[in-house]
Amino acid sequence: MASIREQFEIPGKMKTWAYALIGVGLISFLIGLFTKGMGTDHEKAVFLGTIMYNTIFWTLVCNAAMFFICVTTMAWGGWPVAFRRIPEAISTLVPVFGAITLAVLLYIGFSHNHHIYHWLDTEAVANDPILKGKASFLNIKFFTIWTTLTIGLWSFLGYRMRQLSNKADEAEMDGVTGAAFIKENTVRAATFLVWFGLTVGSTIPWLWMMSLDAHWYSTMYSWYNFASTFVSGMSLIALWIIYLKNKGYLEYTNSEHLHDVAKFMFAFSIFWTYLWFSQYMLIWYSNQPEEIIYFKHRVQGAYKGIFFMNLIINFVCPLIILMKRSSKRNYTLVTFMAVLILFGHWIDYYQQIMGSISKDHVTLGWFDFGILSFFVGAMIIGVGKALASKPLVPKYHPFLKESIIHHT
Repeated sequence: MASIREQFEIPGKMKTWAYALIGVGLISFLIGLFTKGMGTDHEKAVFLGTIMYNTIFWTLVCNAAMFFICVTTMAWGGWPVAFRRIPEAISTLVPVFGAITLAVLLYIGFSHNHHIYHWLDTEAVANDPILKGKASFLNIKFFTIWTTLTIGLWSFLGYRMRQLSNKADEAEMDGVTGAAFIKENTVRAATFLVWFGLTVGSTIPWLWMMSLDAHWYSTMYSWYNFASTFVSGMSLIALWIIYLKNKGYLEYTNSEHLHDVAKFMFAFSIFWTYLWFSQYMLIWYSNQPEEIIYFKHRVQGAYKGIFFMNLIINFVCPLIILMKRSSKRNYTLVTFMAVLILFGHWIDYYQQIMGSISKDHVTLGWFDFGILSFFVGAMIIGVGKALASKPLVPKYHPFLKESIIHHT
């Protein structure tokens, strides 16, 4: 182990780019605040909605990295141990991005911005049987408690998993201590996954996003968003693996590991498409007025191009490019597809949220990309610092040997 590069050092160029992107984001925020945030009700809604979809997307993507750790832990999968510190580092941003998400959502709620959430308008709820029927959970009290609890437990349970991982750096484990370590990991992973299922797998996409169109609902909506953020999370992991490998780190991570990560990217792109098609086809085929309200202005209105572009970026491209075994081991192709998938699902979150806030006009422009640059910069410097804070390889992990000899 002494011959490998155990400690990551953040390059000066990485810091420069990260802080530059954060600077661009902050300047964009200030300009947007004065040009949009203090304008008409519609402009204010666009301003808040743009921040809202960016912070929700990046919070869920970073949380998906912890989901990957926990689900492979539950399966007693040893193959990701060689690069485990990458998803751990990505997940450290959940409290940061989650705090921004919480602040934005609570500001919208307590400012009673019914141009974003129609159910915040008490008069409209009183005169609308559908909104009145959902008032037991579509109310500011429930929204505040559940959102705070959700982000708080994502952060806390993820932190406990990362803290336990530190034991794999302290001392060599024998059979007894190794078994106890794996058992404790399994219990903590199971706890996280239960909470993940109750939130990401069901309630949170309904509450944060689907309630933008409070008259509409889909039983596939949460799974659709889970697939979107998980494939994006795997793409982010792939980018960091390739970056560190190119810098001479992660000697025990090889093309076999990258192949499996790329298989997740390919498989969940197909799974996302299955949900995209199933949700759309069933509603299109039935053609019920109360069901088509979500799709009508996306398929026939201003968002038509973006809506179907998602299918090309997030399904056709991964299908064609990542199907071959050799392409999953090619650094250039995996890097290209990882960036494309992240962009494609970011655009999907744009049309999901902004397509409900600004139904008649596509608002995608400089402000969206400015806010995006802030989150990309924060992700780069945040993950870089987390990677530099501990050894890149948990050298005493009981499954490390299994990861080193991993073969597909």
